[in-house]
Amino acid sequence: MKVKVIIWQEDDVWCGSVPALPGCHTWGETYDHLIEMLKEAIEAWLDVANEKASLEKDSKLVKEVEISV
Repeated sequence: MKVKVIIWQEDDVWCGSVPALPGCHTWGETYDHLIEMLKEAIEAWLDVANEKASLEKDSKLVKEVEISV
């Protein structure tokens, strides 16, 4: 999976954000550390989104009813 990230340096810390995944941000002490942290943050974001989608799907009641008009 390829995803675009925004990377910048702030003071002595590398920061990263994933625009396609709202709220997916992280930081690292080095560029390589940031890349590792971004991978973890993306995986965690996707796991939570997947769980949330499953819960929403499970909470919907699907029922067939007959209505006379």
